[in-house]
Amino acid sequence: MLKLNVKNETSRLRTVVLGTAQSNGPTPTKEEAYDPKSLEHIIAGTYPIEKDMVNEMEAFNNVFKKYDVQVFRPEVIEDYNQIFTRDIGFVIEDKFIKANILPDRDRELDAIKYVLDQISPQNIVSAPDEIHFEGGDVMLWNDYIFIGTYKRPDYSNYITARTNQLGVDFIKELFPNKIVKSFDLVKSKTEPRDNALHLDCCFQPVGIDKAIIYKGGFYDEREYQYLVDLFGVENLFHIEREEMYHMFSNVFSIAPDVVVSEKNFTRLNNWLRDNSFTVEEIPYAEIAKQEGLLRCSTLPLIRD
Repeated sequence: MLKLNVKNETSRLRTVVLGTAQSNGPTPTKEEAYDPKSLEHIIAGTYPIEKDMVNEMEAFNNVFKKYDVQVFRPEVIEDYNQIFTRDIGFVIEDKFIKANILPDRDRELDAIKYVLDQISPQNIVSAPDEIHFEGGDVMLWNDYIFIGTYKRPDYSNYITARTNQLGVDFIKELFPNKIVKSFDLVKSKTEPRDNALHLDCCFQPVGIDKAIIYKGGFYDEREYQYLVDLFGVENLFHIEREEMYHMFSNVFSIAPDVVVSEKNFTRLNNWLRDNSFTVEEIPYAEIAKQEGLLRCSTLPLIRD
C-alpha cells in the first residue's frame, strides 16, 4: 500500500504520477479549447504535435529516474489528453482528494485506478458535484493551504474558473488545523496573458522560504500583499506578464534544493542558481502551449 504524505511543494519527492502524451488525439477544434492559450495555438496552426510532447515528457521522466523517484503513468486512453494529472486529484497530508474537474475529463481518473487501488479507501476523498476544485489551484506550504479561486458572480460563464468558494470551504472543513487562504485570480476567456488558469500560473513556493509570483494574476492586491508579507519581498522572484504567459511559475520541485524548469526560462533559472538551487533544465515549450507546464503534469503522492 502507498502511505501518502505531502505537506508542501518542495520536500524530497519519493512517488509521483506523471501524465502521458501517448495517443493524445487530434488537434482540438476552436470550440473544444479549454483555455485561451490552447485556442491561440489552434487558430495559429501551432498547436503541439504528439511526438514532440512525448519527447518532452520523457525528458521529465528521465529527471525523476536520475533522482530515484517512483513514477506511475496513467493507463493510455486512445485519442485523449492525459498530460495534466495535477487537475484530476491532489494529496494533502495522507488524503488523496479527487478533483471535481470539467465533466468530460472524468476518464482521466479511471486511468489511474491501479494507483488509487494501492491507497487505503478511507484516505480517498470525493466531494459532491457542486463543489469544484482542481489540483493546480491547491498549493501546500506546511501549516498553510493556499487556494486559487474565482469569487465573482459570473463564475459559471468561465471555463477557465476551476475552483469555487464551495471548494475552498470543503478543504477548510477537511483540514481544520491548517490555515486555508484563498486568492481571487484574474481570468480571461480570450487573452492568455491575462488568464491565471490556476494558482500555480501566478505563484509557487520553491525551496524552504522562497517563491515565484506574478502580481498581475491576483484580482485583489491585498491578497497578493499577503504573500509578499508572508514570504518577504527579498525571497520572491517577480515575473512579468509575458513570463507568466510562458508559465515561469509552473516549475516543479524534486527537493528543497532541486527544481525542474523549462530550459528557456533563463532569467528565472539564473535566479534559482544564484540562490543555490540545482536547476534541472528540460524542454517543455510545446506542452506549455496548452496553458500547463511542469507542475501541471505531476501529481505528487509521497514526499519526505
